[in-house]
Amino acid sequence: MAQALNQTVEVKDKIVGVGDELLIVNTVLKQEIPEKLQTGEVAQALDKHEELESIVQECVEDLVEVNEALEEEVARRRRLERQLAQSQAQLAKVQDAQVGTNKLD
Repeated sequence: MAQALNQTVEVKDKIVGVGDELLIVNTVLKQEIPEKLQTGEVAQALDKHEELESIVQECVEDLVEVNEALEEEVARRRRLERQLAQSQAQLAKVQDAQVGTNKLD
């Protein structure tokens, strides 16, 4: 679970980087291509680029939610593992005490 969390954090970071690059490229393209040439296929390409940028941003937001859920699950499992270890230790003490009592009988 912790490994999955680390992987999603890495993926999120990569996607954030790609999203930032898309934003920069789109901004440069819109500034460098004269508005009168931003028609037809060029306009469609610029629009598609913006659409892809939005999709990447949505993916980042989704990954943030997944990361938060994984973080909560990892923390919950760690708590449960500690509780289990404590319970096992208590059980072992009780069993040891019973074995000691049985030897006296």
